[in-house]
Amino acid sequence: MNRLKDESSPYLLQHADNPVDWHPWGDTAFQLARENDKPVLLSIGYSACHWCHVMEHESFEDAATAAMMNALFVNIKVDREERPDVDDIYMGAVQALAGQGGWPLTAFLLPDGRPFYGGTYYPKTPRYGMPSFTQLMHAINDAYRNRREQLEQQAENLHQSLRRDVISIGRADDSGLTPNMLDTAADKLMQSMDRENGGFGTQPKFPNPISLEFLLRHYARTGDPEALRLVVFTLRKMAAGGIYDQIGGGFARYSVDAHWLVPHFEKMLCDNAQLCRLYLHAWQITRDQTFRNIAEDILDYILREMTAADGGFYSATDADSEGVEGKFFVWTIDEAHEALSPLQASLPRALEICIEAYGMSARGNFEGANILHLPRPLRETAAELGMSLAELEAALEQIKARLVAARGDRVPPGLDDKILCSWNGLMLASLAEAARVWGRADYLAAARRAGDFLLRHMLREGDRLWRTHKAGCSKLNGYLEDYANLIDALQELYQATFDERYFAGCLRLADAALQHFRAADGGFYDTSDDHEALIVRPRNLQDNVTPSGNGMLATQLLRLAAYTGEARYADAAREVLRKLSDVMPQVPQAFAQSLIAADSLVAGFAEVALVGELDSTESRAILSTLRQPYRPNIIAAHRPDDAAPTAIPLLQGRKLLHERTTVYVCRDFACRLPVQTASDTAELLAEI
Repeated sequence: MNRLKDESSPYLLQHADNPVDWHPWGDTAFQLARENDKPVLLSIGYSACHWCHVMEHESFEDAATAAMMNALFVNIKVDREERPDVDDIYMGAVQALAGQGGWPLTAFLLPDGRPFYGGTYYPKTPRYGMPSFTQLMHAINDAYRNRREQLEQQAENLHQSLRRDVISIGRADDSGLTPNMLDTAADKLMQSMDRENGGFGTQPKFPNPISLEFLLRHYARTGDPEALRLVVFTLRKMAAGGIYDQIGGGFARYSVDAHWLVPHFEKMLCDNAQLCRLYLHAWQITRDQTFRNIAEDILDYILREMTAADGGFYSATDADSEGVEGKFFVWTIDEAHEALSPLQASLPRALEICIEAYGMSARGNFEGANILHLPRPLRETAAELGMSLAELEAALEQIKARLVAARGDRVPPGLDDKILCSWNGLMLASLAEAARVWGRADYLAAARRAGDFLLRHMLREGDRLWRTHKAGCSKLNGYLEDYANLIDALQELYQATFDERYFAGCLRLADAALQHFRAADGGFYDTSDDHEALIVRPRNLQDNVTPSGNGMLATQLLRLAAYTGEARYADAAREVLRKLSDVMPQVPQAFAQSLIAADSLVAGFAEVALVGELDSTESRAILSTLRQPYRPNIIAAHRPDDAAPTAIPLLQGRKLLHERTTVYVCRDFACRLPVQTASDTAELLAEI
């Protein structure tokens, strides 16, 4: 086995028995490159990446190819999910060279770490207009040995490009942070949406939950019906497609087609965390039961299949099973018939219903098998089958249970069981909010367990974070997104429990982020001031598959400012948003999380302080009034009586009146007269 055998990342361990002499990222590999005057071959991927597996099988497991790699290069393998800083730097280089990027990322570096060439997947033999991987390596070696000066210049040009300060844009004040700016960004987003299939772009098609979330906020702020219509249309289309696991819950990474049918079958925690929250918010607005069902199915899937015994959430499952993409998820009619045969007595039409509801055919829609999807609304399917909608839905519950049980006998896709702080933050925020909105005690218990796990295993030195945890070991310095997403999660967990230790955790992490990540000219770096020195210190302002660290932290700092009245939190958030105020409306899809933060800044917060016990009928009605509607810019704090100790400034000085739960509705710490009923609370929230 090679040097990856001692790593914890499932992706790196997948390559531990390759004949390639892989090194993990670190000084040792670069020192070896300098001593032997060899370029570095850097390969970056992740465990659920299909084309990463293809390139491994074709090239990295091939003895002759591996021998060439070992002879000509020092080879480094990186898990992009563990090291987003390394991935960001070298993906930027590949995008500058090739105009596009992706994984597996293949980059060639000088021994000092500066890149001079790169791309993504390279085949074993020439095809798709690409050279073979061995041809490429020969060419790189020839250039390194015979045209070193040219490569040095190329590397220096790329290095200078990567060092460019992308935050030196925008304005020095708040003049660009206006309702008009937000409206312009929303209009541009809506113009780019697919009116036939929903979502953005053509194919492959990604859900893009951050942009859809911003459009929901736009609807909440302006009442624009088109924004809501387009989001609802997209959510229904996605939920009907094969990108959604119709029987097991959860969404795949993306669909390869424009109409959400054929997914790339990997399932990622980060995607499902964001989509669950999006469907939850859509339910809050529309009360469409389908949206609640989807959100709860996602959470049930995560808690059933993606949750560790001590509460943390695993990262991903693979697209492949037994070396075949999608094999675990697809069905032939014969397989469905066998799985449903136990229902013959109680539901004799089970197979017919399954075929009609999920669009199955003998020919199939994916390599001779069927990706289950909903080709028409269930109401139409029910009419076609001569059933009521309620009868069809009840039948499908039985059918899904049987198919899930039968699928459980198959070889499952590989599980990436590392626990990433930032992705766990996204999932915990979604779970805690669902527990709060729907009053689900089981979700709340799971949220508490996850929150306590993260505070126990991801915190170091009191207020600093680890990036990843596996097999009882936490390691790697936390990134900005780890802090930002965990602050979000702990704020949601506080609002679900009113346990002030979660709020105290938010403040410690926010202060640590301000101290260790803040840039002198505004905004935040992705790495801390005591992080490993890289060829550049990354500062990425754009969203990727997850919200940008800058955008998410700005969002959370504004919430904390509303709780505490601390101007330093709001000032730091404003610094981020001012720099982006001109670019956000031009390319809103790249800055949707920062637009969400700007929406909070423009709309302002409703600050709600509750004093009194919450177990009475009236108190529960007040909580429901606060929690069930979609109010993205509301915060709530509680203490049981006005003598109870609290560290939350919003609660200080708030009195319990007439021994009944008392509600203070405020803006900028200026409060209306206190009220004590749900109806009066709702009236004040509508006014403020």
